[in-house]
Amino acid sequence: MLAEVSATGREPAEEELDALRDLGEHAAGAGHGLGALLGALAAARAALGDRAAANLRPAVVERAVDAVAEGHGRAARLAARQEEAARREFLDALLLGHDDPDRLAEHAGRFGLRPAPTHTVAVARALTPYADGGPEVRRLERALAGAALLAVKEGRLICVAPGDDAAVPDRFAQLAVAGSGPGGLVATGRPHPGTGGVAASYAEALRALGLADRLGLDGPLLRAADLLVYPVLTRDGAALADLVLTVLGPLRAGRGGAVPLLDTLTAYFDAGCVSAEAARRLDLSVRALTYRLERIHSLTGHNPADPAHRYTLQTATLGARLLNWPTDPLP
Repeated sequence: MLAEVSATGREPAEEELDALRDLGEHAAGAGHGLGALLGALAAARAALGDRAAANLRPAVVERAVDAVAEGHGRAARLAARQEEAARREFLDALLLGHDDPDRLAEHAGRFGLRPAPTHTVAVARALTPYADGGPEVRRLERALAGAALLAVKEGRLICVAPGDDAAVPDRFAQLAVAGSGPGGLVATGRPHPGTGGVAASYAEALRALGLADRLGLDGPLLRAADLLVYPVLTRDGAALADLVLTVLGPLRAGRGGAVPLLDTLTAYFDAGCVSAEAARRLDLSVRALTYRLERIHSLTGHNPADPAHRYTLQTATLGARLLNWPTDPLP
């Protein structure tokens, strides 16, 4: 084509340019880089001889180069989209446990998941949702240097790491919190065996994030292993609701209803039953806090200052927070 164009001075036909686009596309599919293709084009031009090559107008060569590059780029973009779609499909199957573990293990290496006896999942959440390929994701990928599989799902950044190396999810948590700004939170599940264990660890991390919202747990890092008491409390919802209503139901007779007295119990227990610290958190005087604790004692029959009563009151208070009582009615 170049020889004919140089001899006649005509423009390349659109069919000829399409053929060059196809050439670029097929070459990309065969694994040839764009540099090698353009080198071949330059060699073809040189093979025409000095006189024929001199007759080729720069605009003609430029159009030929553009056609090859367009086809190559089109194939590369399609391959990237297909690879990303396959990666998302693999991640969904991995996190939800909806696929054969042997097949997942077979494809794990392709997407950067190192085989290990156990796996741990950490989930990072920021006020601004994470974006696929965003700068924060790329920063963490560079910092972790292939030690874990990173992906974005529903605006959260997910790290799947070998469970035999606790340093990886810890490092991820530190980096994610440092870059997420105020309000960032990271939750880590426990290590679970096999590729199928990823789904179990991921579910634990999500539950930890949910508990942080419902209970106002302090971040920025939550470990599912430290929160095992909460699934125990919620396992029997009817029994928990009965405990809350039986122990704390009388607080509704207090001035302003149950909420101020329930907030008092929450602050008191969160402060380690130290009255001065609880009063500071509630912006009350110690005397006012003491009056509220006495009121709780008189209404419920349970004394927050008495170790024999404290466990029942604290468990009921946790249950109220988990069930969002008294805002939500209990069965």
